[in-house]
Amino acid sequence: MKILFLTPQLPYPPRQGTTLRNYHLIRHLARDHTIHLVTFIAPGERLDSESPLHQLCERIETLPQPQRPLWRRGVETITSPWPDMGLRLTTSRAHRLIQGLIATQSYAIVQVEGIEMAAYGWRALHAVPRAMRPAFVFDDHNAEYLLQKRAALVDLQIPRRWPAALYSLIQWQKLSRYERTICRAADAVLAVSDPDREALRRLHPKIEPVVVPNGIDLSGYAATPFTSADDCPTLVFTGKMDYRPNVDAVLWFAQAVLPLVEAQVPEVRFQIVGMNPHSRLDALRDKPAITITGAVEDPRPYVQNAAVYVVPMRVGGGTRFKVLEAMASQKPIVSTSLGVEGIAVGDGEELLIADTPDHFAARIVELLHDQNGSGVQSRALGKAAYEFVEANYTWDRIIPRLQTLYRQIGPQG
Repeated sequence: MKILFLTPQLPYPPRQGTTLRNYHLIRHLARDHTIHLVTFIAPGERLDSESPLHQLCERIETLPQPQRPLWRRGVETITSPWPDMGLRLTTSRAHRLIQGLIATQSYAIVQVEGIEMAAYGWRALHAVPRAMRPAFVFDDHNAEYLLQKRAALVDLQIPRRWPAALYSLIQWQKLSRYERTICRAADAVLAVSDPDREALRRLHPKIEPVVVPNGIDLSGYAATPFTSADDCPTLVFTGKMDYRPNVDAVLWFAQAVLPLVEAQVPEVRFQIVGMNPHSRLDALRDKPAITITGAVEDPRPYVQNAAVYVVPMRVGGGTRFKVLEAMASQKPIVSTSLGVEGIAVGDGEELLIADTPDHFAARIVELLHDQNGSGVQSRALGKAAYEFVEANYTWDRIIPRLQTLYRQIGPQG
């Protein structure tokens, strides 16, 4: 089939969740299909001539990412019926380009990656005569309305965060309507986990998403089991650090959990690894035990050198690449229940789960004490985690689900 992919960011290099998913979907589907790509490029980025996207895609069209000043976002939050995410990448130039491609290229599938791009597929397809329309696949990387609902409920507990809570309350309502509209307009909806699938189904009984989870390429991970912690055991968190759920996670961990760990293991260190650290994290920079790395070429060495990988998420959704990457690295992991939502792991089997500061700290200390001794528990968790992702989350196991869907909705479906 000929497939048009619409992505909000350049899929290569795959540095964080959205680009990881988009790149690997394109890479695997290109074996059997002809791929065209329309993508936005952020300021300072470019499509390198050596990028593997040139070998994977027959045609690539790039567009400069539009810049929306904060004042405009504020006005549109109040005046527009559309959610902020639906307006973030809207340009007339992109609409004309995508509509022209759909009208002339005889695509079998138009696959829209994420809610920021949804309007392009939706509007362009409605501009094409029904007999000529390709199938519209909407890949909803998160149940976005649920993410905003959770963010609002967390921020309402902190008076200084009430402006952010108000923003999320407004976006929650707008996204509920918008996501429902997009999902109902699509010929197929993809969700990355069973909980996200159920959240989208709650928007309307006729929405029936297909679960195509995030995956991992195990070839990028050496099968190196856990080794004993050094004199300064390091706790590591990785992620895009201007992403609101990640910011909330590390602030909660640094302020509520880490002091409890330090009381029992004074030499412990905490590394926050990821691009674009938000200004809210500046409050952590003067703490000797905490390092904020900013952007790194490759986060895997940081994960592999960790004593414990932490996932202190209180907001968010989807299937988190960070968890799959830590599991593939055979790291002992401590996570909140929400941090591993949608991944069928068991507490004490592939990782440890804790939801309160006291319990989270106790689980970390448990692992650090284990590593100062035999390390049996840490090695067993790491081995079980690796075997779990190998059995369930490699792309070769996931892509056939999407291929089956294409056969059902495509021209020969």
